[in-house]
Amino acid sequence: MKTQVCIIGGGPSGLLLSQLLHLKGIDTILLERQSREYVLGRIRAGVLEHGFAALMREAQCGERMDREGEIHEGFFIADHGALKRVDLHKYSGGSSVVVYGQTELTRDLYAARDRMQGAVIHNAEDVQPHDLKSGQPYVTYRKGDDIVRIACDYVVGADGFHGVSRKSIPKTVLKEYEKVYPFGWLGVLSRTKPVSPELVYARHERGFALCSLRSQVLSRYYVQVPLSDSVEDWSDEAFWAELKRRLPAEVADKLITGPSIEKSIAPLRSFVAEPMRYGNLFLAGDAAHIVPPTGARGLNSAASDIYYLYHALLAHYQKGDDSGLDGYSAKALARVWKAQRFSWWMTTMLHTFPDSIEYDRKLQQTELEYLFSSEAAQRSLAENYVGLPF
Repeated sequence: MKTQVCIIGGGPSGLLLSQLLHLKGIDTILLERQSREYVLGRIRAGVLEHGFAALMREAQCGERMDREGEIHEGFFIADHGALKRVDLHKYSGGSSVVVYGQTELTRDLYAARDRMQGAVIHNAEDVQPHDLKSGQPYVTYRKGDDIVRIACDYVVGADGFHGVSRKSIPKTVLKEYEKVYPFGWLGVLSRTKPVSPELVYARHERGFALCSLRSQVLSRYYVQVPLSDSVEDWSDEAFWAELKRRLPAEVADKLITGPSIEKSIAPLRSFVAEPMRYGNLFLAGDAAHIVPPTGARGLNSAASDIYYLYHALLAHYQKGDDSGLDGYSAKALARVWKAQRFSWWMTTMLHTFPDSIEYDRKLQQTELEYLFSSEAAQRSLAENYVGLPF
């Protein structure tokens, strides 16, 4: 088999790049280790910055997102019972975010690849890139008893934190930065009306909480828990009771509870791998960087990787211009580190740290008080939340 760009990873990043390139006549083959059903079963983020939404429209995949997604022009921060609103639209110069579940977004991308008869290969086992520093890289995978070889010009690793792509870069070349937070988020998905039309981020002495949503009939709630907790420690009743304790009374009193349809604990970590290019391999999304979910940057920081790669590959194939490919890693990492900073800031400001001292807690309080006393501070929050320019 032969293609121009071999993409490893069938999540939204890989699918979006494949779709964008296909529309410009650039041939791709996408390899995914899991089944389509498995990929669509993942419960993930639902807040899309305006730049990601624009990319979906450019990929001709934005129709359902625009019809069913919700435009949010602000969100709330609760601090020990006091509720204040951040006006994203006002402080970002008219921008907003779209609330649309990642599962639905991925479903739309799969549908687009099917319509265009894109080459998406599922259940590809033992995927391995080869000869990445040569002018003739290739990727192999196993299908049953057969080893299949794909010759290509470039390999894009969009296969997540545990994927093979980053591991294919020699340890002597790769530098990794990591911060592991001493807590996780216990998340519950329920078929209930959301408690608030906009997200509520709550700071409380018992720990952080978040009220989010996927639609007007599907709610997503989180509470901060110790890393030692397991899902089995939390009945639905215990979760709802703890969530209510951490919310202002005016929010808690409106909370509609119900059976959880999904419940999981996600540890919080920050991670960056440098460089994001090795020879003819380019890393994108979680394969190269992870942020805590506090600032809704995860999927959105992957979108900027795809934007840069898409335009760099376009310039290469249409104009013979390799400057975008040569500058990809530096450009992508500059935006990645800004997303890291913002997520670190939001996480530090809103969570309860087990080893914090009274000085730390006074600083947290002062940070929040300053945020709502300063229009400049709210502008900084808003421009980061809706998405910095690509």
